[in-house]
Amino acid sequence: MAKSDVETGDIGAGPAAGLGERLRVRLTGPKPIGFFLFLLIAVTIVPALAISTVLLQRNDAAQREVVNTLAEAMAGSIAEAVDGELRGMLTTLRVLSTTPSLAVDNIEDFYDRARPALAGSGSHLTLFDENLRQLMNTREPYGTPLGRASDPATLRRALEEGVPAISGVFREETSGEWTFNVALPYIQENQPRHLLVMGRNAETMADTLSQQMLRGGWNAALLDRYGHVVASSFMSSDVGKPFFLGIPSGPSPQTIRVRGEGGARSYLAIVDDTSYSGWKVVVWAPTAAVEQPMRRSLQQLFGGTIIVIAIGAGAAWVLGRQIAKPVRRLASDARRLGAGERIEPTVYPIAEVTTVSAALAEAAGDRKKAEGEIRLLMREVAHRSKNQLTVVSAMAKQTARNAGSLTGFLDSFQKRLYGLARSTDLLIAGGAAGVELRALILAQVDPFKPETARRLELSGPPFRLGNQAAQTLGVAFHELATNASKYGAFATRTGRLAISWQVEGEMLTIVWREHAAENGGRRPAKRGFGTEIIERMLGGTLDAEISRTFHGDGLECIFAIPVKRLLPDHAQLPPRETAG
Repeated sequence: MAKSDVETGDIGAGPAAGLGERLRVRLTGPKPIGFFLFLLIAVTIVPALAISTVLLQRNDAAQREVVNTLAEAMAGSIAEAVDGELRGMLTTLRVLSTTPSLAVDNIEDFYDRARPALAGSGSHLTLFDENLRQLMNTREPYGTPLGRASDPATLRRALEEGVPAISGVFREETSGEWTFNVALPYIQENQPRHLLVMGRNAETMADTLSQQMLRGGWNAALLDRYGHVVASSFMSSDVGKPFFLGIPSGPSPQTIRVRGEGGARSYLAIVDDTSYSGWKVVVWAPTAAVEQPMRRSLQQLFGGTIIVIAIGAGAAWVLGRQIAKPVRRLASDARRLGAGERIEPTVYPIAEVTTVSAALAEAAGDRKKAEGEIRLLMREVAHRSKNQLTVVSAMAKQTARNAGSLTGFLDSFQKRLYGLARSTDLLIAGGAAGVELRALILAQVDPFKPETARRLELSGPPFRLGNQAAQTLGVAFHELATNASKYGAFATRTGRLAISWQVEGEMLTIVWREHAAENGGRRPAKRGFGTEIIERMLGGTLDAEISRTFHGDGLECIFAIPVKRLLPDHAQLPPRETAG
């Protein structure tokens, strides 16, 4: 007794298997034309989207490189401007150091000359002795008691090294302002050492930063050698404080990405060193501000792509419905064509579908004609096969009749078959149009001729042979060329063969003339297959008049053949059968 589904555990297997099969058919089976239209749209859009994304990324990389280059140029320009300001201050100190009153230690006269010279420059001049006591300060009236130096480290370094020195930013005790100094040692023989110091309000360096066009979130800051802000385009209150970004040491200029205080925000910074003071110029901007154009472009690209895909899907659905109806009509016409029924061409909204409909109607009308032509071609193949068999049979009989051994028979018969094959190749290539006489001669003589081109001469007008005539002449030319290689022009080292033809009235005359320079070659001892071909096949089949003459320098054969037996003649084909 058969087991139940409960016993075998196959409950639900049937419906599940049917569902899986239906799903597989749906996934792998034929799809509606709308699906392929949508796929075409997707295939067109997705690569364009990918290429656009790559191009945008490359453009963004190029823009970033340009931005970095411009920022580096900006930082370098600011550094040069700062160096220019500092050099100007040092040049002023050198000019003031040449004042005669300073050379004779007339401090009051020197004060009177220096104060008006610095008026309106935003700078002040201080003269220190070697103990760093202030001897004069153009900010205070002459004779006012003055305190000690606010930046003794820089002044002491200038005195000890005997070279100019530039300080960092510091808060001056007298004025309470953030200031920096440029110190120049003044050393005269037989006189105590002095130090000329020009101080300048650090806020005045902000004018140097403001000369640059800072846009798109970019800012600039000038830092002293200790990392304190000398001037900033972002917040003036930062002067004298450590810069809020940690700037690592490294070659100049350098482009870095750093985090701000707390690490919540990323910045892109370009750092360049001033060559004169050891200060640094930092041009910086929030990374988000620099990358915002790229993000905006990508958002626009993806948003536009989604819209285009939605429009394309709708267009694919509409076009699919418009194309599906004519296609179903074409399928019906195709079934009628298979049944041999008559089909009327129909005009459809789609030009290509209309063309297919017209082609189906034309195919239905041509079907019976094609069947008749197939029967005709089959008879043509049978006719040509019989001709080939007749030629092969004659070749076998004559070769066997003249062969002295089985090996000789096989060799001669094989060579003659190769010659017949070359003629057949020409017949196939020419088709119903026939074969050119020159091409037929070359095909049969080429395997036997020597490498020297002048030993074969062909001359004559273009003449196209019918297929049957070309086959017969091809065998004859092969035999003549074989004899020439054994006994005639090609059997000697200097012999040559001249073949010419011409049409005179209704006759084609072919002259085969061999010139064998060495004793005229050898005349065959007995009548061979070549002679049989010439006399029986050419004479009997083509009504040729044949003349063979052995001259002192070689053989001459002359064939006079009626042109009407040589031309392609479709009337010679079997009569076409009528339908029915």
